[in-house]
Amino acid sequence: MGKIFQPGSKIQLTNVSLVRLKKGGKRFEIACYKNKVSEWRNGAEKDIDEVLQIHQIFTNVSKGQVAKSEDLEKIFKTTDIDAIIAEILKKGEQQISEKERSTHLESMYRDISTIVAEKCINPQTKKPYPVSIIEKAMKELQFSVNPNQSAKKQALDVIKQLQSSQKLPIERAQMRLRVVIPPLKDAKQTREKINSMIVSVEEENWSQSSGCEVICLIDPGQYRNIIDLLKATCRNQEEVTVLSLSSLQDDSSFV
Repeated sequence: MGKIFQPGSKIQLTNVSLVRLKKGGKRFEIACYKNKVSEWRNGAEKDIDEVLQIHQIFTNVSKGQVAKSEDLEKIFKTTDIDAIIAEILKKGEQQISEKERSTHLESMYRDISTIVAEKCINPQTKKPYPVSIIEKAMKELQFSVNPNQSAKKQALDVIKQLQSSQKLPIERAQMRLRVVIPPLKDAKQTREKINSMIVSVEEENWSQSSGCEVICLIDPGQYRNIIDLLKATCRNQEEVTVLSLSSLQDDSSFV
């Protein structure tokens, strides 16, 4: 457990990030390390003591004002300090300076536009757009970054907005797959089931010894669906090989 803050003690906090929660008409704050709050929230960090600079709950960190035990128990309905800290970490608002906020939003904006450029192509040229073109289109959409959402999720939203607004001809780059369905009893039914997940078939071969081999194009969002279906029906004898991703990298996680 970290150090307990005693009122009147002089403790200098460096690299501090405050997380503040207003509840029951009162304000509660905890002092955290800047980079650890997001790691805790996304599950990368499990140890609260690695997140906290001081294992204590305050009403005002900068003034060293510690929250009263009776207020904590009354408002949070528990005397478990770790449980209260966990709630503040989960529901509280991370306090950062305007300069830090601006820098963070600019970085996320760039990340979002980069992901869109990597995942999409110009349907007329079949080539990806430069990031600068995507950023210009996002500005025309008046797209605002949400600091509480992942860049991948917001990139998907940008793609949908660009497609619906028709401000920029754009489509998701397709994934080229080689799928082998083993010669099982229900191989034909399995082949029929994945048909709705395929954009187009380039080549298809059947044989009694090796089953069905299909070279096809799919929308990247269907990759996980195809994998799950084949695992459920092919008894781990299926083969799925990504032949090309165009400008994509790890697109199976981008759905």
